[in-house]
Amino acid sequence: MRGLKALVYLGVLGVLFGSISYAAFSQFVRRGVTPAPEVVGLDREDARARLGDQGLILVWAEDEARFDDQIPLDHVMTQRPRGGTLVKRGSVVTAVASRGPQRLTVPSVEGDALQAAQVTLAAAGLAVGRTVSVFSEQVRNGLVVAQEPPAGEPVAPGSAVDLFLSLAGTGRTFLMPDVVTRDYDAVRRFFLQNGFRLGRVGYVRYEGLTAGTVLRQFPVAGHPLRQGDVISLAVAAPAAGELPADSREEARDSSL
Repeated sequence: MRGLKALVYLGVLGVLFGSISYAAFSQFVRRGVTPAPEVVGLDREDARARLGDQGLILVWAEDEARFDDQIPLDHVMTQRPRGGTLVKRGSVVTAVASRGPQRLTVPSVEGDALQAAQVTLAAAGLAVGRTVSVFSEQVRNGLVVAQEPPAGEPVAPGSAVDLFLSLAGTGRTFLMPDVVTRDYDAVRRFFLQNGFRLGRVGYVRYEGLTAGTVLRQFPVAGHPLRQGDVISLAVAAPAAGELPADSREEARDSSL
């Protein structure tokens, strides 16, 4: 009986000693240990301050920095070890910084043909957006007059660039004046000085009208007329003698 009690007593002492030893060992192991704070999403200064409060050292893996659409520039993307991991005070926590959203610079394609502009934009990682034709007197037909966004603008990869293509202007439009019964020399000077071209000028003998009087015209009065269009006239010829040097057809007797 006494032997049984002694055995139980020794067992209790063993359990008690084991518990005390485990607690002492655990305390020894945990001495100077702290959970690593979570610093993902913090900027450089805040991350350094939060780790410093726990006696930890922040080191940046600069060569691992990369673009991220969600985490702003110079904020922590990842950390090693992860937040919550037990580490000894004085340990190093390595952080990777975000380079922010990736941005590409829009190249200039003004003055390029559409196909060349498409190649340039594709090589830059961008796409062609809308193509709009606009009248232009300065840029050759089919070339890019303007672009949106403009050259040099930072944009996200794959962004579309709208192109405005030159559509050759037709020039200003006028109305053909009525020059019948007017003096040919004055009419000729007027048209040539204003950029119009005189085509066929036919001289017609007509009794009763002063030589050089305009008899007929083409286009007729009121017809749309553009610079460069050809104007034809029929003019009263002299009653006798040689016809003017710029006559384009033989004189003939006629009546209006």
